[in-house]
Amino acid sequence: MDILSAAILGVVEGITEFLPISSTGHLILASRLLGLEQTEFLKSFEIAIQLGAILSVIALYGRRFLLNRAILLRLAAAFVPTAVIGLVLYKLIKHFFLGNQYVVLWALFAGGILLILFEKWHKEESGAMDQLEKIPIGKAVAIGAFQSLAVIPGVSRAAATIIGGLLLGLTRRTIVEFSFLLAMPTMLAATVLDLLKSGGGFSGGQYGYLAVGFSTSFVVAIAGIKFLLAFIKNNNFVAFGVYRIVVSVFFYFWLLR
Repeated sequence: MDILSAAILGVVEGITEFLPISSTGHLILASRLLGLEQTEFLKSFEIAIQLGAILSVIALYGRRFLLNRAILLRLAAAFVPTAVIGLVLYKLIKHFFLGNQYVVLWALFAGGILLILFEKWHKEESGAMDQLEKIPIGKAVAIGAFQSLAVIPGVSRAAATIIGGLLLGLTRRTIVEFSFLLAMPTMLAATVLDLLKSGGGFSGGQYGYLAVGFSTSFVVAIAGIKFLLAFIKNNNFVAFGVYRIVVSVFFYFWLLR
């Protein structure tokens, strides 16, 4: 890895983190395009720079939501399923799922089809829940359970969380914002856990690459959040479903060359 590769991956992360297209999947595929070897450091890098994108949520939402105890309680409840599954399956996720391009491609493809079918079927009810602080605790836990499906790279944490919230009766904007906020404890925990287990073996230069990817993803993710909030005012996620299918098919045949 070099500084340019770290910056490119930071841009990829910042663009894709909050869109329903899987940031982890895109990082794995982008690493392959860049010709980067799937080392333990690269796998940790792909986890850690997501925290940079997540900190953009604090920059945009810190004052508005993060001092609200009711919202924090719901975020804590939603985080529990992901925390449990992440701890139990850490080794499987790190050593089998991460870096496996074919897992990513199948998850992108299947998720794209599901996203299109869901949007064709789903109709938002007039009484859909539109306040974060009034989400029932049980529904918050259920949303967290949906999020935990994203331990499989290519599924997309945002897609799983948003579809789960829509199924549970939240408005599109409300579940999108809840997905932004829920990313914070999720990715913070994932990054800290991975660095505690693997970070001791990194060199000073590798920590420099992490800093570049981290800061780049933070800046780009701010624009990504603003784009998604503007996009959902007049659009559903069908276009993202089509995009996922196109990307998965392209990379599948590219990998078979």
